[in-house]
Amino acid sequence: MAKNTICVWYDKDAEEAARFYAKTFPDSSVGAITRAPGDYPSGKQGEVLVVEFTVAGVACIGLNGGPVFKHNEAFSFQISTEDQEETDRYWNAIVGNGGKESDCGWCKDKWGVSWQITPRVLTEAMNAGGAEAKRAFDAMMDMGKIDVAAIEAARRG
Repeated sequence: MAKNTICVWYDKDAEEAARFYAKTFPDSSVGAITRAPGDYPSGKQGEVLVVEFTVAGVACIGLNGGPVFKHNEAFSFQISTEDQEETDRYWNAIVGNGGKESDCGWCKDKWGVSWQITPRVLTEAMNAGGAEAKRAFDAMMDMGKIDVAAIEAARRG
């Protein structure tokens, strides 16, 4: 396990989530799976308790802690994409696997974890500042999934 690891709380589906992330994103994998050595408030001995996994190079653990805590947008994974094809691929994988669309490039997977699928062109426009950033920002505000061509057009004015 990495020295600094993001812990993501799941009700009971950490292994399923980790396997989905590993097949969806490059540089992602599932590592060690730890089973509960005894009964605990939301599970039984022998059930999956902790799953080590990597998402796009970021070390994580999934904890099957039960229904006590729910995910919200205060935490999200941000995936930078190179073009519309890559943006569509990740967005469609998440939403198409029981997830939900949201606004401004955000969506949630079926476990409630938030994702920002962010094309590089949007990040570059925002970093440019000034009128270019404002135009790209205004265009983004009306989008669900980011439309790369629309952001490029907004950048040009």
